[in-house]
Amino acid sequence: MGRDSGHHAHGCCAAQPAALDGRCVRAEASQRTNTAAVQTLQVIHKLTLQLLFSISPIFKRSPDVTKAWGTKSDTLLKLDEHDFTMRPGFGGPAVPVGVDVQVESLDAISEVDMDFTMTLYLRHYWKDERLAFRSNTNHSMTFDGRIVKKIWVPDMFFVHSKKSFTHDTTTDNVMLRVYPDGKVLYSLRVTVTAMCSMDLSHFPLDTQTCSLEIESYAYTDDDLMLYWKEGNRSLNTDERISLSQFLIQEFHTTTRLAFYSSTGWYNRLYINFTLRRHIFFFLLQTYFPATLMVMLSWVSFWIDRRAVPARVPLGITTVLTMSTIITGVNASMPRVSYIKAVDIYLWVSFVFVFLSVIEYAAVNYLSTLQERKERKQRERLPCTCGVDHPGMMSASYSEVDANTTGNYGMREENGVKRERMLVQLAMESDQITGHVGSTVYSSVWIDTHAIDKYSRVVFPGSYILFNIIYWSIYSI
Repeated sequence: MGRDSGHHAHGCCAAQPAALDGRCVRAEASQRTNTAAVQTLQVIHKLTLQLLFSISPIFKRSPDVTKAWGTKSDTLLKLDEHDFTMRPGFGGPAVPVGVDVQVESLDAISEVDMDFTMTLYLRHYWKDERLAFRSNTNHSMTFDGRIVKKIWVPDMFFVHSKKSFTHDTTTDNVMLRVYPDGKVLYSLRVTVTAMCSMDLSHFPLDTQTCSLEIESYAYTDDDLMLYWKEGNRSLNTDERISLSQFLIQEFHTTTRLAFYSSTGWYNRLYINFTLRRHIFFFLLQTYFPATLMVMLSWVSFWIDRRAVPARVPLGITTVLTMSTIITGVNASMPRVSYIKAVDIYLWVSFVFVFLSVIEYAAVNYLSTLQERKERKQRERLPCTCGVDHPGMMSASYSEVDANTTGNYGMREENGVKRERMLVQLAMESDQITGHVGSTVYSSVWIDTHAIDKYSRVVFPGSYILFNIIYWSIYSI
């Protein structure tokens, strides 16, 4: 706009009469004077800055090219002058690559899939002299993931991993830091799901040891020496890591050599961690219900043996409930070919419940035999009514309550309820035999009645003994 105005003013001066030429000349001279003054001020400012740099120690340092605007990373690191498809020191000794890991979270452990998921920060340390650069301050340079594709980095992978990925929110979680002497720090945030071979023979009273294995894919130990940078201190974990079913007991590192018949020996790093399962959840969901079902089956031992509608449904209910508990536990477990600790407990409990049903079947069957023998005995007993010579035999009667003999529902006669009377006849003469039937009957009655009585002690005692043995073996 000023440039246009100047041309306009000059044109106006050219178009003025001769009387006004002196005024236009003075205006142009004033404009040239202002321009010269501005240029003089710029020169003075530049000289002042140079004087400050020469006097003050703060300004004595020369500018660092690593922090200068306009310097390209490709030019500074001389990426175009080297072939970064080859490892550092190609043809020479193996390049040492140190590793350290920061475990961020242990997300999930699956017994069905036999795997675990871990999120971690994986950091690599090595030296590549091709990346060395001049720096007066000895400061490092930090880059994001875009430059990683232009240089050589270790080709690490997770052995026995099922899936893994590098986080990319909001950008790729990758960092590269290069020092002036060529040392490199390469860090990335990874989530990996890896296999963990679990031994579930003591489940749920088990302790599992899993490991995450890191290895170079292409370079053998002749080309790349992989090692933990500071031993066990190379593995750091977040104190807030916790799992719902497990207690994390220990993290530690190891290093081994892995051999492949077709390619050779490779350095392999292990992140080992030991997990102990929390038992309280399984006590509430499995062990306590199974124990209560076994105890409930013992109630039938105190119920009248003739109360079939009460004892049979109780036994069937407990058996079906135990079957449901066993099915529910196995539905969330892998189909292993060996017996687990929880299987032993549940199946022994199931056997106890099943035996309680069999016990009532035995009681009912023997009671039926008893009643049949009673009928036959009554038919063989001689009628003693109107006996003229009572001295020929002596009879002893003992009244037994109807509830204990199994005889009920007898009709009343002359207003008095007839009660069953067990008769044992002692014959005075050896020629008269009548005691055999009653004696056999009495012994059968005692044995049948004793089944429930003995079961009240044998079943609880056996189950308590089983629990003592079970918990003493699997709790160690």
